[in-house]
Amino acid sequence: MAKPYLPKEIRDYLQLQAALGVPASSPDDIAAKVSGSRATVNRHLARMLGAGEVVRVGSGPATRYALPVVADTPYAMPNAALSASLRQPGAEYPRQGFRFPARARPLIQALQAPVGTRAPVTYLRSFVDAYTPNLSSLLPPALAAALLGKGKANGQQPAGTYARKVLEQLLIDLSWHSSRLEGNRKSLLDTRELFARGRTQWDDLDATMLLNHKDAIEFIMDAVPEYGIREDVVRNIQALLMQGLLVNPQSVGAIRRTLVNIADSVYLPAQAPHLLEEMLRQVIDKVRSIKNPVEAAFFMWVNIAYLQPFEDGNKRTSRLCANLPLLLQNCAPISFLDVEAPDYALAMLGIYEKQDVSLATDLFEWTYLRSIEKYEVILQSMGAPDPFRVKYRELLGEAIRDTVANRIQVEAVLAGLDLPTEDLTEFNRLLQDELRHLATYNCARYRLSIRLTEEWIRDGRPGLSA
Repeated sequence: MAKPYLPKEIRDYLQLQAALGVPASSPDDIAAKVSGSRATVNRHLARMLGAGEVVRVGSGPATRYALPVVADTPYAMPNAALSASLRQPGAEYPRQGFRFPARARPLIQALQAPVGTRAPVTYLRSFVDAYTPNLSSLLPPALAAALLGKGKANGQQPAGTYARKVLEQLLIDLSWHSSRLEGNRKSLLDTRELFARGRTQWDDLDATMLLNHKDAIEFIMDAVPEYGIREDVVRNIQALLMQGLLVNPQSVGAIRRTLVNIADSVYLPAQAPHLLEEMLRQVIDKVRSIKNPVEAAFFMWVNIAYLQPFEDGNKRTSRLCANLPLLLQNCAPISFLDVEAPDYALAMLGIYEKQDVSLATDLFEWTYLRSIEKYEVILQSMGAPDPFRVKYRELLGEAIRDTVANRIQVEAVLAGLDLPTEDLTEFNRLLQDELRHLATYNCARYRLSIRLTEEWIRDGRPGLSA
């Protein structure tokens, strides 16, 4: 019986070879690396060729196959150009997909060697113990400084201001791209529609994963500016991400007490719960002390994934937690835009098996620059902020929540505000206008759920003046 996943194995192998600088591979090489005989691989290659999923290069014994995007294209990695873009304000980096640099080839080859030839390794606490915040650095210091300069918002603003301004897009981006790295099959359009309607009793696991991401991101927006980066915040993020997805509901947010194995890796994470808890606290303590939020984001992303403190959802948790330092210092969030699973897996394997962050650095730099560019454009499209709105941003949010969530009349809300007389009329106008235009697609910015907003609208927007 044909293996339905074999074409994916072939595509993944060709993509990894392209990352190594090998734009096309022979049928023999492909058959040696995937779970199919040479004859089976040949049949799949013929079908994929006819469907345009691969292209053929050469003929006879010299026949090679490649993905369409890399066939007849010299190997190139945009990383150098990306670094150059940091030094040249306004310069755009290449739009082609991510490629690891040529210098990464020996490490990637070592990580791709048959599992049976790689020596088993376990967690090394020295990876964290030896790190001294603001003296040590996982990212090259010049790169961390350049990314901070490019991603930090101008001016002094309350923590979380940048992320809240782009929240509607961030919910979609981070939820979808993070879930896609876990094999989620929903499309971007599916995700938008899912977020618009909210949860139902018929949600499948893919829908649940995406909605859990949305809940966790909204929790971050509320909790981190108020409480900062703390162990209970991190554990609640994992709990929200994994609600309804674990066999044992008591495992959500709890430090792992079970054995975990990493697929296609010789890395065996630490198993002692007391060590996992101690190291998670140490990671969080050190993150809080790191001055550069980009270095802090990278440190947190790498170390939560490496430690594997939870029964499941560790990589998801690490991706969302990477945003905590960025949010606190009003830097552009990181959504892992356009990262492909094979590249992500290699970056993680470098950390798991070699404690080598070079692949993760290349991937982080590339995708964070893409996030910076995207959210910068969104901010520019919003135009200059209204000074009055900025002044009363938090008070406006509280007034809207009182009206919608607590069903308090606008007049009563206004009466309870201690506002200068000259500002009260304008605040009333702004509040009424926001309530009239409140919808399920823009309610998250006021920390209102879609379901609650939908009920308020269905009931005729109670509390709003006629």
